[in-house]
Amino acid sequence: MSAQGPTVFSGRYELHRQIARGGMADVYLARDQLLDRPVAVKVLFNEFADDPSFVERFRREAQAAANLNHPNIVGVYDWGEEQGTYFIVMEYVEGRSLADILRTQGPLHPDRAAEVATDVAAALGFAHRNGLVHRDVKPGNVLVTANGHVKVADFGIATAMVGTQTELTQAGTVMGTATYFSPEQAQGRPVDPRSDLYALGVVLYEMLLGRPPFSGDSPLAVAYQHVQEGPPPLRASGAAVAESLEAITLKLLAKNPVNRYPTAEDLRSDLRRYREGAHDLRPASPTGARAAAPAGPPPVDYGRGSRNRRDDGWRRTLLFFVGLAALVVALAYAVVEFFDTLGVNDDPPSTTEVVDRVEVPTLIGMPMDEARELLRDAKLSVQMDYEVNNEFAENTVFDQDPAAGTKVEQADTVRLWVSQGTGPMVLLDVVGDAQADAVRDLESMGLVVDVFDLEDPVVPMGQVIEQNPPAGSPVEPGARIVVFVSTGPPVERIPDLADRPVLDAMNIVVQLGWRATTLEEHSEEVPEGIVIRTEPLSRTELAPGEEVTIVVSSGPAPVPVPPVVSLTQDSATVALEAAGFGVNVRFEALPANSPNDGRVISQSPLPDEQVAVGTAVTIVVGEAEVPPETTAAPETTAAPEGEAPETTAAPAEG
Repeated sequence: MSAQGPTVFSGRYELHRQIARGGMADVYLARDQLLDRPVAVKVLFNEFADDPSFVERFRREAQAAANLNHPNIVGVYDWGEEQGTYFIVMEYVEGRSLADILRTQGPLHPDRAAEVATDVAAALGFAHRNGLVHRDVKPGNVLVTANGHVKVADFGIATAMVGTQTELTQAGTVMGTATYFSPEQAQGRPVDPRSDLYALGVVLYEMLLGRPPFSGDSPLAVAYQHVQEGPPPLRASGAAVAESLEAITLKLLAKNPVNRYPTAEDLRSDLRRYREGAHDLRPASPTGARAAAPAGPPPVDYGRGSRNRRDDGWRRTLLFFVGLAALVVALAYAVVEFFDTLGVNDDPPSTTEVVDRVEVPTLIGMPMDEARELLRDAKLSVQMDYEVNNEFAENTVFDQDPAAGTKVEQADTVRLWVSQGTGPMVLLDVVGDAQADAVRDLESMGLVVDVFDLEDPVVPMGQVIEQNPPAGSPVEPGARIVVFVSTGPPVERIPDLADRPVLDAMNIVVQLGWRATTLEEHSEEVPEGIVIRTEPLSRTELAPGEEVTIVVSSGPAPVPVPPVVSLTQDSATVALEAAGFGVNVRFEALPANSPNDGRVISQSPLPDEQVAVGTAVTIVVGEAEVPPETTAAPETTAAPEGEAPETTAAPAEG
């Protein structure tokens, strides 16, 4: 703000006072002089304004956000450049942020929380349909007016921060707010509208319980929980919320985006159904069971106007017939068991036959590919022999062993004889088969099989990934067939992550397919928050899904404070500074002639307390009072008779 008067941007927007400060900009209450209305002006910090690529993305996103004309979205009116930085002019909302409401009032009533979430979902759905993903949905970006209307702020700005980047950090800056990260955002993976819905799920959880599902000592710890841990159930945590609303919240918080609501409109539909129903708001007991309730199923939340209400008389009638049917079945079973024990049944009872034995189907006359597929569905192995047979069409089964109808064990082999015909054979499709099965089947056709190993992140080890020539190709006996067999996912080597920020290292580990954990360790050389090493060490081969521990510096180890009580001020200062501590000195008055005059009478931190090197130690030095001044009586010298006596004044001290 200028000392000569208020700052005016673009000759139009008069800045009055700062009303908020975020991670990338200051927000001012301003007046649009042209339209004579209050507006909010967001002014970017200089470090963002100095990046040309960011400014270009910011310009495009600001223009896109200006087109989001929706009652639940804070409007964007204008943008521009002023005093070496950039600004956005937005609708001024007279109200409070949801973050402020939760901080001062605690959790909301579930019905009100559902209303707020419905309005936020409406805003997100409109933005998503217009090609914008918010990426920073959090209570601080949800504004509530005095009459309860909900508006979502900062559309386009969070998108511009990331632009085409998909990393969690950019130039050392954390993108978004870790408490509300989606798992894919925390891992530096691409985000989509379902990422916004996850963040809304965190906000809804916080509205219902009064705290977010995950918390930690650092953004890294919180981001890790989003990736690896499930949220504690709301009702088991003491929230008075209906099971249906808890289910909605937990669906939003699914780790895999596929398991979340596909769109914001789907979420709104469920929230509307919840709001139209009557709810049991009793919290679950600590064990997750209903407390103080008789045994039986939990009450079903049908909602007002539901047609699923039950009639007691009808229910009793249904239960009577169900019980009667169960009694008849039990009696029939007892009769069968009785005759079995007498030997009436010729077949001995065999549990194994029912569970493990399967009947060989009729395969003669069936095309070879269909026969193989049918046997595999029955969990039977296949062996094929090709012979010339003029009675059956080419590639048709003309004989089988065992015969159709025979009962065999699962995984037993059924041998098929296939008509070779007079022309070339048609190559089998062995992709997806186990290596041994593929080789046996191809060799039974008189073919020569070459096997090559190939890494594959998806196909299980030992399965055929590809064959050459492809299935269906005409082949002659003796032809050479190449099959590529999966050796499983590639085994990566752990990269050298030393001297990187811990958040960057976690991104890399997760993107390479491993699980990341962190461990703090003191270091004199490595700054706090920087990676010292990994365990296992760099260059170690590691299979996907394994755990990598990132050892992070927590700074120098604490050292004991030397005892300096009773030392003189100078001696205490020398001892503390020699140990690497700073010194603050305070004085405390002592009685006159105190033996502690000029000496340390107390210290903070206390002697031998472990603190970081460089900590300032406060010493309290005694300072004795000065005794009051005394004046000696004048000396009198006798004078000769008749003369006045001579007086000598004592010399004054000092």
